Amino acid sequence: MTPLDALLTGGAIGFAIAAPVGPIGLLCIRRSLADGMAMGFATGLGAAAADACYGAVAAFGLTAVGEALVAWRQPLGWIGGAVLLWLGLRILRAPNPAAAAEAGGGSRLRAFAGTFGLTLTNPATILSFAAVFAGFGLIAAGGFVSAAAMVGGVFLGSALWWLMLAGSVALIRRRLPESAVLWINRVSGLTIVGFGLALWLAEARRALAPG
Repeated sequence: MTPLDALLTGGAIGFAIAAPVGPIGLLCIRRSLADGMAMGFATGLGAAAADACYGAVAAFGLTAVGEALVAWRQPLGWIGGAVLLWLGLRILRAPNPAAAAEAGGGSRLRAFAGTFGLTLTNPATILSFAAVFAGFGLIAAGGFVSAAAMVGGVFLGSALWWLMLAGSVALIRRRLPESAVLWINRVSGLTIVGFGLALWLAEARRALAPG
């Protein structure tokens, strides 16, 4: 596989993995509505950077790293669930869209760092990348340069999705009344709390499962 092929393939994988709506997508939408496109994109960019990290583990065949992340899956899951609950509850307690923006962090750097850490607390992502890469015979295909190009492609593909999402939401925001933005914030907060509880429930079931 040539570096260009690897870059394009990685871009397609990064875009496809980022696109399904989840808690990070909701955070990106809410922050784009409440605080503008730049804040929403910074939120998504943190997830893109984490996707690139997990993509690197899969692309370079770093088995030991992947196994360590999977071994820590349960504590990371508890931490991720707690962070989602905290974010969701802060959003719900915010009395207006402006305050809701502050609930998620007051700077783009904090928005980036927050979603980067939150995405890394889901080591199941590494399993997704490993499965996709192995299924297409992409792990270590073409050597170091192609693997590096693929990781770069994952980041760019994921970042492209977040740019499109944040930009689209920011355009829609101009046509929405403040009351609609407030309700979107509330629904987003409830849904993020739901994601956090679901993650905790999944980890509790895994802990209680025999064997």
